[in-house]
Amino acid sequence: MTALRFLEQPPRFLFFTGKGGVGKTSVACATAIMLTTVGRRVLLVSTDPASNVGQVFGVPIGNQITLISAVPNLSALEIDPQAAAQSYRDRIVGPIRGILPEAVVKSIEEQLSGACTTEIAAFDEFTSLLIDSPLTADYEHIIFDTAPTGHTIRLLQLPGAWSHFLEEGKGDASCLGPLAGLEKQRSQYKAAVDALANPLRSRLVLVARAQQATLREVARTHEELASIGLSQQYLVINGIFPEEDVAHDRLATAIFTREQNAMATMSKVLKSLPCDRIELKPFNLVGLDALRKLFTPVLSTHSATDTSTSAIETPSLSKLVDEIAKDQKGLVMLMGKGGVGKTTLAATVAVELALRGLSVHLTTSDPAAHLSDTLQGALANLTVSRIDPQAETERYRETILATKGAQLDAQGRALLEEDLRSPCTEEIAVFQAFSRVIREAGHKFVVMDTAPTGHTLLLLDATGAYHREVSRQMAGSEVHFLTPMMQLQDPKQTKVLLVTLAETTPVLEAANLQADLRRAGIEPWAWVINNSVAAATVHSPLLRQRAENELQKIEAVATVHSKRYAVVPLLENEPIGLERLHELANN
Repeated sequence: MTALRFLEQPPRFLFFTGKGGVGKTSVACATAIMLTTVGRRVLLVSTDPASNVGQVFGVPIGNQITLISAVPNLSALEIDPQAAAQSYRDRIVGPIRGILPEAVVKSIEEQLSGACTTEIAAFDEFTSLLIDSPLTADYEHIIFDTAPTGHTIRLLQLPGAWSHFLEEGKGDASCLGPLAGLEKQRSQYKAAVDALANPLRSRLVLVARAQQATLREVARTHEELASIGLSQQYLVINGIFPEEDVAHDRLATAIFTREQNAMATMSKVLKSLPCDRIELKPFNLVGLDALRKLFTPVLSTHSATDTSTSAIETPSLSKLVDEIAKDQKGLVMLMGKGGVGKTTLAATVAVELALRGLSVHLTTSDPAAHLSDTLQGALANLTVSRIDPQAETERYRETILATKGAQLDAQGRALLEEDLRSPCTEEIAVFQAFSRVIREAGHKFVVMDTAPTGHTLLLLDATGAYHREVSRQMAGSEVHFLTPMMQLQDPKQTKVLLVTLAETTPVLEAANLQADLRRAGIEPWAWVINNSVAAATVHSPLLRQRAENELQKIEAVATVHSKRYAVVPLLENEPIGLERLHELANN
């Protein structure tokens, strides 16, 4: 069928995962198109809360299976967590409405209003696609374009976690709604576990870029998912700079050399996997024509005699930091699509504030972020931490057992311990850690590297739910209260920097995130365009084409989307270490 190894004798289920920004969606969509060209009926499913599959095909998709009319035999589905949660609540509450007292119904609705229910509902839809059902009977292949790594690992671990939780009889109304229907869920989750663990039915494709940090993370992902039974794994290294475009260009040479070194030194476990390599393209991978060209070499549109492209004049990140520093304290949150460089830019902002003599705490809520790898050193005034979901969950359990558990008898304490082993507990624990970080910003700078868009929106959803509950309880009271959401909404206390690349999908996703934040009463403070080729001087035909493609997107950010912005150029050396992070801010 094709020279691609990950598509040799493909099983029914194909999962594409990896760090944000590596091209999972493009590879998944191109794979779906390729399978349809040989007559296979394909369902393409996005499990990313910030899905852009619809944008790639140029058609609205959403939470219903939708025919892609331009591609015969292809349908698509985006699992929308909010729509899934509403449908889940309707299924739970509908049968009891009008039967149980209204106060009881409202109590159940409140229990089902948080981020935990949102995650369970999306997971419920995910597992329904892994079992034999009339919904998917017509499709020979189901392709999953998943959320960035950390979120995906949790999603793929959940079938086993919930199956174990239900098998031991620990499910109750606090997480799964009333007990009716749990037998159906138990059998469905077991079928999902069986499908995931069967190499004849499921194949996991790890998508990476030729970068050391990305390849290290994909190695960790491989081991974590292999440990839960997903043994059928393949590696795709995407966006590799082609050697023929390197000549007479220092930036292109540096990128090519860096990528080749990263691939040569990647771990033995990755080298043992079947691997495909896909070259970087001069065009954005949006639309059918572009997707059909992803797996084939494309000749550059520039001739070898073309002149170089000079860097455009743009505001630097250092100027934004000067403005931030005037407040002397506050929360600075960097948000955006996976792979746009939030971790690097968060570290850069923190380093720059610390170099100005200000006290700074740099932290991350991204399960896949590794700030220490980026900083590679210590700096006066700068402390670093990570909101580790497992550590926070354990801390939360210990606190609840020491407080609520201390007043209970042996039976009551045993029930509480069972409840705290629910997968929902992690959501509560991470939210509490997030709240502590926000409070700390009242007396110093806290710079926060957030998880990719979809996961961050779920965290903000939990923050909003908590705010609404506190406001409801305090209604009519004269007691002053301040919730984390109120602090996020105050521009003197919180500055949100939206990070993007000068490409179609990242800019569109950042604009959508900005709209979501505004609906929550949070106004983004600035945009940062990262790794811009247009902000560098380039000679390579491929880089010149990509620089030209960027100009329209930079103009849109400057004139349509943001009141203030900065552009960070693509540099010859990776911005790792304190000195290079400082250089990055001042370029």
